[in-house]
Amino acid sequence: MKKITVFCGSSFGTEEIYKEQAELLGKTLAKQNIGLVYGGANVGLMGAVADGALSENGTVIGVLPNFLRSKEIAHQGLTELILVESMHERKTKMNDLCDGVIALPGGFGTLEELFEMLTWAQLGLHKKPIAILNINGFYDSLLELLQTMSEKGLLKEANQKMLLVSDDIDDLLNQMKNYTPPTVGKWIEKDKV
Repeated sequence: MKKITVFCGSSFGTEEIYKEQAELLGKTLAKQNIGLVYGGANVGLMGAVADGALSENGTVIGVLPNFLRSKEIAHQGLTELILVESMHERKTKMNDLCDGVIALPGGFGTLEELFEMLTWAQLGLHKKPIAILNINGFYDSLLELLQTMSEKGLLKEANQKMLLVSDDIDDLLNQMKNYTPPTVGKWIEKDKV
């Protein structure tokens, strides 16, 4: 893996460990010569992951829509800042630039980005590993929902297993490096439920 896209909040959240782990993820990627692709802002967890990578002389590419430039405040110290016109163009560009995706804690935007990447993988549009760094159990409830989706016949187990999860950065990166995409299609036949 040469570049990983990180989706995360533009706020810090209520627990200091979110910021600490975001910075550590950035540092770890840089130390492993894996470039960081992220949303381009210098605020919240987005800024923390970028600052972590930059502190270890990592390559950091930000992708920021023009209309968010004043709200999310573009990071000034990046290797490269790519300005785009829309949120959709942002996700497309981030996907084009990366070999895998990690989601840290975040809000609606983080979830939307994560699920679009999962949907694209489920439809066979890419075969990249998609992962959650489940800091302090932040995503436990979401993982329970995904299990319910699978149990109720709305999500294939193989597609559920596309989402790699760990609370440990090294373990998560190891899972991503060893990822094998599923070979099944998305659709569930009625007689298979």
